[in-house]
Amino acid sequence: MTLAKQKANPFSGVWPVCRKEFTHISRDRATLFFALFLPVMQLLLFGFAIDTNIRQIPTIVLDEARTQESRRLLDMFANSDAFKMNAIAQSDSELQSAIVSGKAKAGIKIPVDFSRRLQDGQQATVLVLIDGSDSTVTSFAVNVSSGIALQESLRRMSGGSPGPMPLEVRQTVLFNPSTRSANFFVPGMIAIVLQAMIIMLVAFSIVREREKGTLEQLALTPVKPLGLMVGKMTPYGLLGFLELCTILILMRVVFRVPIQGSLALLLLLSLPFLLTILGVGLLISTKAKTQTEAFQLAMGSLLPSVFLSGYMFLIDNMPMVFQWISHVMPATYYIAILRGIILRGAGVGDLWIDAAVLLAMGTGAILLAARQFVRSGAQ
Repeated sequence: MTLAKQKANPFSGVWPVCRKEFTHISRDRATLFFALFLPVMQLLLFGFAIDTNIRQIPTIVLDEARTQESRRLLDMFANSDAFKMNAIAQSDSELQSAIVSGKAKAGIKIPVDFSRRLQDGQQATVLVLIDGSDSTVTSFAVNVSSGIALQESLRRMSGGSPGPMPLEVRQTVLFNPSTRSANFFVPGMIAIVLQAMIIMLVAFSIVREREKGTLEQLALTPVKPLGLMVGKMTPYGLLGFLELCTILILMRVVFRVPIQGSLALLLLLSLPFLLTILGVGLLISTKAKTQTEAFQLAMGSLLPSVFLSGYMFLIDNMPMVFQWISHVMPATYYIAILRGIILRGAGVGDLWIDAAVLLAMGTGAILLAARQFVRSGAQ
């Protein structure tokens, strides 16, 4: 083609440019992976893992009557597919403790005179305690328990004279009686905001030095890889702790979310989470070659944390495979700590396992990042 024809054709050179870009994309495995993987992961999350229909709420039962009538009522709760009877309490304190610790989202108490009052034609009362720290669970549990009481009352009144309902279910919403959505979402948001900020900052730290060529100088210094990792993450850890304190002040002053438990315990148990996300950021920084790749890896770790950590959707409603995935994400354990202390007033005895898991995750991530740095030879 002559030069005059090339100037006349506005699409001249399209194919060589397209071929060059296709070659570049095929060689950039990270970009190709995230371009194909993230949409598929989003589809799988929304198609299989995310279920807005609440069911199988973890429930603890205190049956003081232990009669045929009380067992029938409990069977109605279980058969509704809304309540999962996974624990039996022997006292009021055990019932309350299970809900405060987060082991149960609801509690059902049947009093000792339940059957006698029904047989005497008096109104029997059943108490349903509901964890108000989850607004979606609260409204659903209230509606289903009211429906069960109405169904059983109508069955007993069939053919009889009109009168008061034989069965009354009294629901008590604990920790968040007004069911404010801010009380539910803001504590969980702390974990998501901290994770997004710290992982990105730390992930860019080593990658930025690699792009500037200063990482090779660090590799030649007498600093050990583990010392380099700790030195890199310490300033960002202090920055993250300062950010946590700022968010807690805003949560209390602006959103008026009270902290029911110990603030000192909350800050103490936040340290394992900060350690973990610092380690994840360092691990990403040793894997990524460019800041763009580091950003993609950081965002790739954030998306599952938003949907699978219990921040927005109930983990017990997810398929088993996604529940397993949620158990390897740091945000799952930290959100349990945040909501436990802030909303339910939980203590160290209720949350030490979550903190221990985060501590193990953080230690493992930092050691793995140091090993990866050595294996990569700071290249």
